[in-house]
Amino acid sequence: MLNNNYVKVIGAGLAGSEAAYFLAQHGIKVKLYEMKSIKKTPAQNSENFAELVCSNSLKNEQPLSASGLLKQELKQLDCFLLKCAESTRVPSGNSLSVDREAFSSLVTNTLKNHPNIEIIDEVVKTIDVDIPTIIATGPLCDDDLFKNISSLIGDDNCYFYDAIAPIISSDSIDYSRAFWANRYDQGDSKDYLNCYMYKDEYDIFVDELVHAERAKLHTFEKVKVFEGCMPIEILASRGEKALRFGPLKPVGLSKKVQGEKPYAIVQLRKENVDGSCLNMVGFQTNLTYGEQKRVFRLIPALKNAEFLRYGSMHRNSYICAPKCLNVYSQLRKYLNIFIAGQISGVEGYVESIASGLYSAINMLLYLKGKTLQSLPKTTIIGALMDYLANADANNFQPMNANYGIIECQDFADKTQKRKQILEISQKEIKKFKEKLNG
Repeated sequence: MLNNNYVKVIGAGLAGSEAAYFLAQHGIKVKLYEMKSIKKTPAQNSENFAELVCSNSLKNEQPLSASGLLKQELKQLDCFLLKCAESTRVPSGNSLSVDREAFSSLVTNTLKNHPNIEIIDEVVKTIDVDIPTIIATGPLCDDDLFKNISSLIGDDNCYFYDAIAPIISSDSIDYSRAFWANRYDQGDSKDYLNCYMYKDEYDIFVDELVHAERAKLHTFEKVKVFEGCMPIEILASRGEKALRFGPLKPVGLSKKVQGEKPYAIVQLRKENVDGSCLNMVGFQTNLTYGEQKRVFRLIPALKNAEFLRYGSMHRNSYICAPKCLNVYSQLRKYLNIFIAGQISGVEGYVESIASGLYSAINMLLYLKGKTLQSLPKTTIIGALMDYLANADANNFQPMNANYGIIECQDFADKTQKRKQILEISQKEIKKFKEKLNG
């Protein structure tokens, strides 16, 4: 076993919280460093750990979806944060949505009261490669720390821009121009508020959206936007129908307005249990606050909308994983250092949780002098970790959980293929657990 009496975990986001809890539960002393009480990032508001930007951040939980498959694997691995999510969930059809404040509070209180975890409020600037460390700072890593990490791995900074959507007060909405319903009647019929638009209203909205003033980004960087977080105004600029085939699609809703189906639908999703806060689904944006208020109020149901949080866009940092990480989430050059979460190149909150758990498992094995373990590419976690380690380094981009990276037989029927993947995944995760327990 390594001659060290603690592990340093930098960052109490989703990956860091999951990693710290796993190690602490296995008898390892953890020093968990978090800077938000001293310095918050543009995406942070709360003092609590594992903060989410919207209630639906944990996505679909149907087992035959990629996100649902990932959750199935995490459940088998006794994932701490997934249990917290289940305890604080709010209705949202087939998605795992949570009351964000309740979720973060539960995670924070559990970690703060764990006998093996010491919370340290500090902005970490440098990495001591002699101390076993899991770097889980998230995509908004402190600039000085990211420069230090870059100097260690000998790589230039990689980056993309991420955007978050506005949140609106439910009592400021004109309900005569909206109705509650889920697409395709999935789950509770009152999970989503549908703000409908006629064609002339839609055309005016799109024109104003495309020409609205955007907040200025740093001019010294080339802007690279991750496709999954595309700002609504950029999507709208791709063509008049782009939004109607995207977040404003009027499909899957049986209700008619004046005998006709709506031309476009803006969906709002509950952000908390009582539904007093509603998130604009798919409305990540970089418009100035004034323009958000002006343009989004062109949606008839939102003509008097009170914005509880405006949308924003911020720089997300990540390393070029194939150049420096092995398949165990460990730096090839500095074996004491593991990297987890979005800074490692996984994209998405559940993916970050999985990365945190996976890195902690291998850190535990490393500390005990045992052989590190990887999962096969027939599992979604294994496929993600293999992607990080072996993707084309010259064209590396952050990766979500998806079926395209999973190793599997070819089936003509998509549903049959996904059922087969789920079955194999469950068997492999079971074998992995048995090997670890052994």
